[in-house]
Amino acid sequence: MLLPQPMARGVIVQRYKRFFVDLVLDDGREVTAHCPNPGAMLGVNLPGQGAWVSWSDDPKRKLAATLQLVEVPGPDGKGLVGVNTHLPNKLVAEALLSGVIPELTGYASIRPEVKYAAASRVDFLLTDPERPPCWLEVKNCHFSRSKGLAEFPDCMAARSTRHLSDLSSMVAQGDRAAVLFVVQRDDCEEFKAAEDIDPAFARGLAAANDAGVEVLVYACDMSTDRVRISHRISGPFNEGTLQNG
Repeated sequence: MLLPQPMARGVIVQRYKRFFVDLVLDDGREVTAHCPNPGAMLGVNLPGQGAWVSWSDDPKRKLAATLQLVEVPGPDGKGLVGVNTHLPNKLVAEALLSGVIPELTGYASIRPEVKYAAASRVDFLLTDPERPPCWLEVKNCHFSRSKGLAEFPDCMAARSTRHLSDLSSMVAQGDRAAVLFVVQRDDCEEFKAAEDIDPAFARGLAAANDAGVEVLVYACDMSTDRVRISHRISGPFNEGTLQNG
């Protein structure tokens, strides 16, 4: 999907109160941008780190700038990491329609934000008359502490852990369920749960996978113009549960 344009580059001064980030742009302007990420943003919120913001001319907005990308060291110099947590669902919707994710093709209907379980909304419900419905949760992932390794989460993630239990309950009913981690960076080829940060989530992910919840992890192609889901990366999951197409 195309990123909002125009984009401007700058350097992070500080990120604070979760939803604010101060930057000095390359043209010398000092701005406060909206930070569309409620998480810890470990490794992508450091003073002095390069970053890219988009602009809006909507007069109703309090902040015209929105933080979209943060620069990290990459194999060819500077890599880009997407930090906007509103993008993964849009990226997945685009990928589902275009058939980029082969494990999730072959469904006649794709519905977003459907109520399920006790008190949750699944990100997507995929249905078709010829097969069981598929309940799909999407998780944004930007965290990487080791070269080539993406991790989730970067802070305590009780809500995400509950979603894993909800997905397991759908499998128990005879439906299909999957959690899809969208890695908004292109320098990772492996994935694991960050057990030291949230051991409950790590246990929950393993239990859900053992219960038949499919764990899919896809990396993205990143640029300052667009982000798109590109290819699947590996993780320590039970591949026998996967149901292609």
